[in-house]
Amino acid sequence: MTSLQAPAAVVMVRPHQFRSNPETQGDNAFQILANGSSGTISAQALAEFDSAVETLRGAGVLVHVFDDMSEDTPDSVFPNNWFSTHAGGHVAVYPMFAGNRRKERRWDVIELLKRNYRVQDVIDYSGLEQDGLSLEGTGAMVLDHIGRIAYTVKSNRADPVLLERFCTHFNFEPMVFEAKDAAGRDIYHTNVLMGIGTEYALICLDMIVDPCRRADVAERLEETGRRVIDLTREQIADFAGNALELTGDKRILALSAKALDALRPDQIAEIEQSAEPLPLTIPTIETAGGSVRCMLAGIHLSPRERTSA
Repeated sequence: MTSLQAPAAVVMVRPHQFRSNPETQGDNAFQILANGSSGTISAQALAEFDSAVETLRGAGVLVHVFDDMSEDTPDSVFPNNWFSTHAGGHVAVYPMFAGNRRKERRWDVIELLKRNYRVQDVIDYSGLEQDGLSLEGTGAMVLDHIGRIAYTVKSNRADPVLLERFCTHFNFEPMVFEAKDAAGRDIYHTNVLMGIGTEYALICLDMIVDPCRRADVAERLEETGRRVIDLTREQIADFAGNALELTGDKRILALSAKALDALRPDQIAEIEQSAEPLPLTIPTIETAGGSVRCMLAGIHLSPRERTSA
């Protein structure tokens, strides 16, 4: 049941000052302004977050929760963008595009990983922000941990030079393509377009601009043993691609209730051949332009063995 693709533990950051980030509105077409006062919106986001954690833990997923008390980090609920973890004990820390998102990096999270898991090295790319470079983690890259492929949409959140450097360090093959929404706007993060499970992949192939590249991506997914579940643009707008497979009491696919509602019965049946969909209700959090996958920083590290005193 254990899968290299589906981690059994995640880091989540509890957002006490949640709001739509004005610094990311320019290129995140999924972002909308929530209705209500700032206090109401923040309280709704907290309630949604706590319910999501309870649901994940109830399904057998180990969730490490960190509280964010800063007023300067409105997107802190999306920690998958600033760090990632990898089998063999490797951790990457990433440079962020928006200035206020750079404040989300927390070394207490990295210290928890070192205490509880076998961490061999931490490669910190964040200093490259000073050179105007960004690579926003598993938002910018959708990683196939089995086939060692980093699927990456061209955007200002994924510098090509830095992507090559990451792939060299972490032994991934970069697969880069251009993707746009129905209005012709660039897709800002790859993980709103696609998600890869152990035996299937969710992806909107129509959004890949170049037909040849579109065929290449579908072929690579199938070559690595994935059944391709082709999503529509409308389903992507409802965050159906922004999902993460996890290992709990059984293999599950964590996604939002809105995303699950957008899927057709035949698509759900395809997922259910190898994972049980686990919907989380997060409508307020989704107004920030991200969904369930963005909230989950998967831990692909080996736990340390605990010795009794």
